[in-house]
Amino acid sequence: MKNQIFMLLGLCASLWISSCSSHEEEHQEAETTFQVTSPLTMDTLITKDYVSQINSIQHIELRAQERGYLQKIYVDEGQLVKKGQLMFKIMPKLYEAEQQSAKAEVEFAEIEYQNTKTLADRNIVAPNELAMAKAKLSKAQAELALAEVHLQFTEIRAPFDGIIGRFRVREGSLLEEGELLSEFSDNSKMWVYYNVPEAEYLEYKSEVKSDEDVIVHLLMANNKYFAHQGIVETIEADFNNETGNIAFRATFPNPEGLLRHGETGNIEMRIPLKNALLIPQKATFEVLDKKYVFVVDSENRVRSREISIAAEIPHIYVVAAGLETTDKILLEGLRLVRENDEIHFDFVQPKTALSQLGLYAE
Repeated sequence: MKNQIFMLLGLCASLWISSCSSHEEEHQEAETTFQVTSPLTMDTLITKDYVSQINSIQHIELRAQERGYLQKIYVDEGQLVKKGQLMFKIMPKLYEAEQQSAKAEVEFAEIEYQNTKTLADRNIVAPNELAMAKAKLSKAQAELALAEVHLQFTEIRAPFDGIIGRFRVREGSLLEEGELLSEFSDNSKMWVYYNVPEAEYLEYKSEVKSDEDVIVHLLMANNKYFAHQGIVETIEADFNNETGNIAFRATFPNPEGLLRHGETGNIEMRIPLKNALLIPQKATFEVLDKKYVFVVDSENRVRSREISIAAEIPHIYVVAAGLETTDKILLEGLRLVRENDEIHFDFVQPKTALSQLGLYAE
């Protein structure tokens, strides 16, 4: 009997201890302290990425201007060529002969004109005959000039400093007039084109002054940044109705010649934002593609509120609508609370909350 009494007392004690422990845990859970902060207004930068196409500032096709056999190639593919340097020569014999014939015609017409002029001065021939002789001389001179141009066209020289591309013909090839020989590029500067959506274009125009240089950076295909910065110099006149985009063009110096025509990359354009309203991304949650935060009201109860996001920075959202700087938002523990829960909290200063996220802002 005594043993049974002791066992009963032990069981009661265990139940009492367990009950106390449970109440203690519930009390501790009820007193969980959450961190709360507020939105911060400050000037910052947002970075936009765009796929880009890299072009030489001058990229032309070299074509034969006369028909004939390609006699000589004086350069090699990929070679840096100076302005005026001879690159290709078409066999000139036929055009040299035409030039000599035209020159002889000029000499003959010159003699005929001088003789006619002597006779006209003595009133032996009519003035009309002198005029006809002069016209014949002018025609012969024009034909000589044309023959000399044709002869000059047998030599293809560099129109500017640049790099010769791949050869499309070889020595001895019979060329037709207009046949493609190669491409030629001036890579001293590069034009980088990228397409900007309409909404971002309007944002850009509202934030950037017309006389302000906008600096952009180029991320190359090897995932490294190009050493030199570019400047946005022009925007195309019209939007593409099919894509809703408009083309921007940035100019990059290329002193080392690293960039070549036809490369691709990504343009990073940094857009300044004045008085942007910033909150940590971790203070938000998503429901059906909409962003929400928990706002703590005057009674320390949490209430969900939908917000609109204007832009995204690493770890941070720029809020377009839905919050004020006076609002208190739940910073952590969003999954531990429900709508209208009353909470205990510690307020974290907005600058402190953002600085712990690695904010890159000015």
